[in-house]
Amino acid sequence: MHKSSSGSSLGPGGLDLTQSFFKPISSAAPPSPTKRHTKISVVGAGNVGMAIAQTILTQDLADELVLIDVNPDKLRGEMLDLQHAAAFLPRTKILASVDYAVTVGSDLCIVTAGARQNLGESRLNLLQRNVALFRKIIPPLVKFSPDTILLIVSNPVDVLTHVAWKLSGFPSNRVLGSGTNLDSSRFRFLIADHLDVNAQDVQAYIVGEHGDSSVALWSSISVGGVPVLSFLEKQEIAYEKETLEEIHKAVVDSAYEVISLKGYTSWAIGYSVANLARSILRDQRKIHPVSVLAKGFYGVEGGEVFLSLPAQLGRGGVLGVTNIHLTDEEEQRLRYSARTILDVQSQLNLGI
Repeated sequence: MHKSSSGSSLGPGGLDLTQSFFKPISSAAPPSPTKRHTKISVVGAGNVGMAIAQTILTQDLADELVLIDVNPDKLRGEMLDLQHAAAFLPRTKILASVDYAVTVGSDLCIVTAGARQNLGESRLNLLQRNVALFRKIIPPLVKFSPDTILLIVSNPVDVLTHVAWKLSGFPSNRVLGSGTNLDSSRFRFLIADHLDVNAQDVQAYIVGEHGDSSVALWSSISVGGVPVLSFLEKQEIAYEKETLEEIHKAVVDSAYEVISLKGYTSWAIGYSVANLARSILRDQRKIHPVSVLAKGFYGVEGGEVFLSLPAQLGRGGVLGVTNIHLTDEEEQRLRYSARTILDVQSQLNLGI
């Protein structure tokens, strides 16, 4: 299939207008070698992949954006639809192909592709099919972009990030999952809504599994720099633990609610992943709760497991894990979350 509809030739015979349209500057120096060309590849042109691609374009995060999918017609249609918005967007070269060679030299590869669950199919069997799919996706990405950072969005994200790490052979800092970055955004929104403040002024994390065993770090929540729970205790303001648990439950259930209403989630995860891409490619060194190799952190032991921890992100990928104080209960819940993921991994036939 065609990779792009753009070009400098027009009219019969393909007249090249580039040379005649502009008069070159005499004795011009070549571009500075320090000027960086940023390339992002997105694997999977479904609702999630396209929401991520669209957000990346509007936020001017890449000079070149590549779309990869197995459906050539849909892929070309999505590419053309984005290209036709060029007059309203920052200048970005958009390519699309079923051939992974088009991803060559990517700074960041975002994987959203995943098998859909068949009627009556178990989650374990679905996961096994996704592992088989990743065997076709990860090796060619590594082949064409050996220095890239892999960002996994496909679910179950923690297990599949572990699979991607094993298949890639990359150091663990260059493989991460979107994890609970979006869960934490939902958490911040709900807390902000309760307190009638801006969500950007709320510091709060959901960690652990991106799923039912996730852990809300209530002890470290702050609003405008004020630790919430210690403030309530000092002011002798009563609060019920059940209320806190209800907020966490609303975070866990929110994705299911969106899916039941519109059939899928897309916009929030699009913004979440673009947010991660910005921190990585712009070397922002911001803290995000993302799925990382967690063994040895916060008492997590028992095997190689990826789960979400507050991590600093930059051009090197995962630069470090933040040393946040956890209560004994939070640490126990985090270790339980790790065991939950490890139990799933033990049932898989990874063969990696």
